[in-house]
Amino acid sequence: MDSSLHSETAVSAESVSDETLALSVQKGNTDAFGELVTRYEKKLARYGTKFLSNPEDITDLVQDVFLKAYQNMKSFDTSLKFSPWIYRIAHNEFVTALRKRSRRPLIHVDFDTFISHPVYDDPSEREREQKEVRAVLEKGIEELSDKYREVLILFYLEELSYQEVAEVLHVPVATVGIRLKRAREKLKHIYTENPAYHGTLT
Repeated sequence: MDSSLHSETAVSAESVSDETLALSVQKGNTDAFGELVTRYEKKLARYGTKFLSNPEDITDLVQDVFLKAYQNMKSFDTSLKFSPWIYRIAHNEFVTALRKRSRRPLIHVDFDTFISHPVYDDPSEREREQKEVRAVLEKGIEELSDKYREVLILFYLEELSYQEVAEVLHVPVATVGIRLKRAREKLKHIYTENPAYHGTLT
């Protein structure tokens, strides 16, 4: 076990990077993996709600994600960022589970989180139109194809960078930018079909 990391983690777990923890796991430190679970469990569960609606299914799948992460930790390159690596595992698990369903469940969108990003250019209108916009936005997210839905979720809701989204989806960084642009255009089209909302989406 990496005793120096163990003592440092005991003092201030937040001061140790994900990548350092992953390296310690590779050396046999199970406590370090426990810290990674603590850091990512809620994040991955939240990510799962963008694909599946059953909390029990999400909980089970998140446990599967951590199991696969632990089993494959030796393959993780600790010179790279850890978050895209584990999000990639989670992404594969959730997409596989989703495809097994005969019908796509409702995808729950955290509207307040979404609009905290510069999608709308008129903050003064948000409170008044929040209820109506929520319905339109959720409809738009549901109607988008997987490649546009996934990039919106990862960038706006999970707050990954362009590079990290590219690593999760295994696409070039430029493709992430193109998909985000097109996804926003599609949402704008749905949004502006209602004359009451014209001019409020960038």
